[in-house]
Amino acid sequence: MVIPNQPIGQPVEHPNAQAVLFIGAASVLCCGALGPVAWALGRRALDQIEESGGAYGGRAQVLVGYVLGVVGTILMIIFAILFVLIVLGGNA
Repeated sequence: MVIPNQPIGQPVEHPNAQAVLFIGAASVLCCGALGPVAWALGRRALDQIEESGGAYGGRAQVLVGYVLGVVGTILMIIFAILFVLIVLGGNA
């Protein structure tokens, strides 16, 4: 992959690196529904970084956002199950 106007040896940050990190953090902190979004965007960005052959940087940010997206998704599922159990149980 060739990125125009880029010095040789200087990788450019992936365009979605900060977005994946922000969405992943938001999925854990306040909105679990963003977890699958961070998960999908993070996976796609990680694949593009690997395929770029060093042209794209920001792998650490994308990886952290990806992991936070996975954690946010798992937490969302756990809380949904707990909610259903409380609604069905009635006395909890």
